[in-house]
Amino acid sequence: MIDKRLIDILACPEKQTPLAEADGPLLAKLNHAIEAGQVKNRGGLTVEEPIVAGLVREGGDYLYPVVDDIPMLLIDEAIALDQIT
Repeated sequence: MIDKRLIDILACPEKQTPLAEADGPLLAKLNHAIEAGQVKNRGGLTVEEPIVAGLVREGGDYLYPVVDDIPMLLIDEAIALDQIT
């Protein structure tokens, strides 16, 4: 779980829009697609490790993974959520 105070001050590095913590059902759906080898990040790399936590950009189109409690707020690390719909 990410500290709410931290989420409140973070923003999408591309559009400077608010971020929200990804919920359990979204993470489960994403991890199912990752397990099937169907997910790439914006940098073009296949995501191989399950996502334990993430921050979703306003509008719900991209998720920024959180690794070891550190938000990966790099544009190339973002995962397009249209890959899992």
